[in-house]
Amino acid sequence: MSKVDETWPALPLAAWRDTYATLHMWTQVVGKTRLALAPMENHWWQSALYVTERGLTTTPMPAGTRLLTVDFDFMDHLLAIRTADGESRQFPLAPQTVARFHAQYLEALRDLQVEPAMLARPVEVETAIPFAEDHAHRSYDRDAVQRWWGALAQADRVFKRFRSGFLGKQSPVHFFWGSFDLAVTRFSGRPAPRHPGGAPNCADYVMVEAYSHECSSAGFWPGGGAVEEAAFYAYAYPEPEGYAQWAVTPPPASYHAGAREFILPYEAVRTAPDPDGMLLQFLQSTYEAAAERARWDRAALERAP
Repeated sequence: MSKVDETWPALPLAAWRDTYATLHMWTQVVGKTRLALAPMENHWWQSALYVTERGLTTTPMPAGTRLLTVDFDFMDHLLAIRTADGESRQFPLAPQTVARFHAQYLEALRDLQVEPAMLARPVEVETAIPFAEDHAHRSYDRDAVQRWWGALAQADRVFKRFRSGFLGKQSPVHFFWGSFDLAVTRFSGRPAPRHPGGAPNCADYVMVEAYSHECSSAGFWPGGGAVEEAAFYAYAYPEPEGYAQWAVTPPPASYHAGAREFILPYEAVRTAPDPDGMLLQFLQSTYEAAAERARWDRAALERAP
């Protein structure tokens, strides 16, 4: 295995599509715990998961006067649930239905005297099978999950480096389980027009809150829908005039009219002589497209990384 393969693992969508679909549902089950327990933050930031050295975490959530953390461990392939008073439960991540995962998870929470009120079906997907009834999604390829998490960890690292060049309001680098992507977002400071909503199986008010202010957002996701490959993306809301025509770099990047986003294939980054440099160039170039076309106050918002 080459050094490039080790650091930026190959992630062909076709090779793990079924596992991806199952894992998406599992992360939604856990993510809804965070939505139920964590205090509300702007743009739903309280609901996101975060990359760790072993997988994904909720970070500590208040459960009454106690703290609860849920971790996906993609090294030992476990789901671990811990409280600040020393109690814990865990079970293996292995081929099993979403219904079985959901039942085990709720049982573990009840054992820890935690029973959050959660909407027990997925959001932001075309077919929203209630978790307790989902016997269709049941695949778990350990190697594929580790490759995806390896790619996620690299994206997380570079996104955090990109964050250092901005003084204005910006999001953490966080994983949204609804859309199954890692994202980082910068804001101009100005309110945005009301978002029209329209995300599948998702109330319009969710998107209204998410896009309450003018932003430039970038992220990474494994592919699907309009883009059938793992890719980095960037978009602006509202999209300013001339944004799509901006000469974004590096050369493998292009504007996808269907997705209304700039797309940089993950494979192009993975196999580049300098993957970090290529990705940072894309992040900076697409941000500049939004900031210049929408006339952000760049002098007040930026600093040298």
